[in-house]
Amino acid sequence: MKSDKQFPAVAGLTIELMRSYIALVKWRNQLLALLCLAVFAGLGVLYFQHWVVQKPFGIILIIGEGLAPERIALTRVYLGGSDARLALDGMPHVALVTNYSRDFAVSDQAAAASALATGVKVNNRSLSIDPAGKPRANIIELARNRGRATGLVTNESLTNATCAAFYAHAPNANDSDQIARQLVEGGKIDICMGISTAEFLPEAKQGQRQDNRDLLLELRQSGFDVVRTRAELESIPVWRRPKLFGAFVDGNSGSNQAAWNDEPALSDMVRRAIELLQFNQRGYLLIVDAGRMRKAAETNNAEKTLTETAELDRTLSTAQRYAGPKSTIIVSGDTAIGGLHVNGFPFRKDSGIALLGLNPSGEPWMTWATGPKGLQSYGAAKGPERQTPVNPDGCILHQIGFGNGGGCRLIRKRPWHGDVTRHNRQHTDF
Repeated sequence: MKSDKQFPAVAGLTIELMRSYIALVKWRNQLLALLCLAVFAGLGVLYFQHWVVQKPFGIILIIGEGLAPERIALTRVYLGGSDARLALDGMPHVALVTNYSRDFAVSDQAAAASALATGVKVNNRSLSIDPAGKPRANIIELARNRGRATGLVTNESLTNATCAAFYAHAPNANDSDQIARQLVEGGKIDICMGISTAEFLPEAKQGQRQDNRDLLLELRQSGFDVVRTRAELESIPVWRRPKLFGAFVDGNSGSNQAAWNDEPALSDMVRRAIELLQFNQRGYLLIVDAGRMRKAAETNNAEKTLTETAELDRTLSTAQRYAGPKSTIIVSGDTAIGGLHVNGFPFRKDSGIALLGLNPSGEPWMTWATGPKGLQSYGAAKGPERQTPVNPDGCILHQIGFGNGGGCRLIRKRPWHGDVTRHNRQHTDF
């Protein structure tokens, strides 16, 4: 048997190759182990995120001021008939909210919004503070502390009580100067958009501030893009971290057609807010306030109330389309205002709807709509002056009024038209 000692060079080469091979195998095994560890860790994180925690990427809270079930029902009829479907009808879960204040059985706007913002009942007229005046943390502050981007959008003033409850802490919800100052100085909201300018400008610039501070200028100096028109809003790029403040002119405040054209709809503001907020890797929280519903209801403007409720429904549809399935969207009212009602009862099963109202003399009266080619009237008294004129095209009537004794009127003329009698004894023929 030959010995390796006869070939020392070959033996040394073999040993060296063996050692290199062993080192290579060890390095390969370590690399495979590290790769397997990374794969299992990634799968674990994926499982944890998608099957265990499932945190929503976007959280959107839409508040319809004065929203109540009967208003939703009437909006459905207003838009397309009793069998029409709203975006609200497609929500997977429905619940009723009891929202009284801490010191009274009926909550005002400030206390109702504070309960939604903080989860704690407060006294009427106060914003997110307890009876001792201690501030209560709101959900925008909590979301920001957890790394979420935040937004606040309304088609009313940004200092109205519903919006203010999500960023301000004050004993007087009507102190708009102080509330506006808290919004600007706090700087805790990445995107704010509303139909308000006077609260942020001094009197010298057609504002209402008594301290001569130009808060819009201060926002610009702190790095915010301040937009005043719909075109400026649409021009904001989506590739950078948003710091946006929208102060739009109220197109409903007068006959200024330019102001109406420059004002974005609530659904437009929500669309842009989602586009700008969704690039934050840790998600976002967006508060949406449909405030004009309240103003229309408080002025007893029934049709305007329903058009604004329709805009809320359109806003919900927009939010669902742009936020995507991994987001959580909640629609809530704050306090019900009176309530709209469809009154009356069917007179015959095979035709029309009977509605009880008052004729021009103030007597009970029933108007009967039979359909496309006929209209008959029935009343306690007979006579030509008591009869509703026959409408050759027919009509479908809906009498609506507020529970606080407001007027009744035709909510909308779709392909139909007809007669309406109001509680103030003014008979209107549409």
